Formats: sequence, structure tokens, C-alpha cells
Amino acid sequence: MKTRVKICCISSKEEAQQAIKYGANGLGLEGNMPSGPGVIGDDLIKDITQIIPPTLASFLLTSETTADAIIQHYKKVYTNTIQLVDELKNEEYQILRKELPWVKLVQVIHVIDKNSVTEAVEKSQFVDAILLDSGNPNLQVKELGGTGRTHNWAISKKIREEITIPLFLAGGLNPDNVCEAIDAVQPFGVDICSGVRTDGKLDEKKLEAFFRVIND
Repeated sequence: MKTRVKICCISSKEEAQQAIKYGANGLGLEGNMPSGPGVIGDDLIKDITQIIPPTLASFLLTSETTADAIIQHYKKVYTNTIQLVDELKNEEYQILRKELPWVKLVQVIHVIDKNSVTEAVEKSQFVDAILLDSGNPNLQVKELGGTGRTHNWAISKKIREEITIPLFLAGGLNPDNVCEAIDAVQPFGVDICSGVRTDGKLDEKKLEAFFRVIND
């Protein structure tokens, strides 16, 4: 099966159209975060969402950690997928399922050590997909993504083997290493932000190179 591609940190309608043109299966739209690149306002997220074809996944990245706050955030933008970049209590997922049954939920797990495997397996019971990234939510100012760092793909592979739902791989991917990452982990999809950007802006040459190696 062909590896799906999500382009994250989309910051304008023009970037969205570029990513779609090259073959993105999903676009990440980043709401307010404690740190990291790519944050845009909710009004802009809603505007971009409206031009994304319904056959593609539009991801709202939210750092909210309660169902009520996540639902309030969602109702400002109306994406078809919510990417939860921080940890939720298990009962919060159940509220989200009840209130937003038509919305896909993707839980980010920041791969740090073997405890990340346990966390991923537990959270996989409540969501539609797991996304592995290279942040560190244990820091004083939480890193919840967009670090540009790779992590230990052996742990990622272990997680992929232990869960029964789709897995996205993120964290420091670029045209030079994405094929190695796919071979190592065998993810359902890959998620890329800084690896196709120059000075924070989507770089068409890097985007083209990324999709060329993915499609070879």
C-alpha cells in the first residue's frame, strides 16, 4: 500500500494548494501551541479548511487537553480530523467520541523511551490513528512537535507492531531520509513540516523532491 503523506504547518491557502498539487493526502493546520513553528490563527485555519477537498484529511493540531476545550476549538475551524498533540485523560476521549462522532481523532505520542510504547498502546484504544513525533512534553515549556529532530525508529517500529490502528511517522523527515524511515517503520503515513521548508516557508523544490522519492 502506498504510504500516505501529510504536510504539516500549512500557513496559507497558497501553501495548501501547493501541497495538494504535489499529492498530499492530508494537511496539518496548527492552532495555538506552547512552542514550535507553524502556529496560525483559527480564522485562517477555517479559511484554509474550506478549500481542502473533502476527500483529503484536514488536521486541526490542538494543544487543548480537555474535551470541552477541544470541542470549542474544533467549532472555530471545522476540520475533519483533530490531532491531539498533548495527553488526555481517557474519559476525555469518550466525551469527544460522543460529541463529535464524525471527526477522526489522531493522538500524538512523543517517542522518548520504551514507556512511549506503553503509552501508544493504551491511547490507541480511544483514537483512529497514532502519530509518532519527536517532542518532549515533560519539559518546563512543552515541546509538542515541529522540532525537526528524528527519534529512535526502532521504538517506532515496536509501536507499529503493537497497535492495531494506522500509524503516522513524523519527526525530522526530509527527502534524504524518508525512504529509510519508511523501510524501518512501515508506517501507514508520514508527516513532514520543516523538511520541505526554507526559512519557514514551503519550498517547492523540496516538496517536489519529497514526493519524487516517496513515489519512486
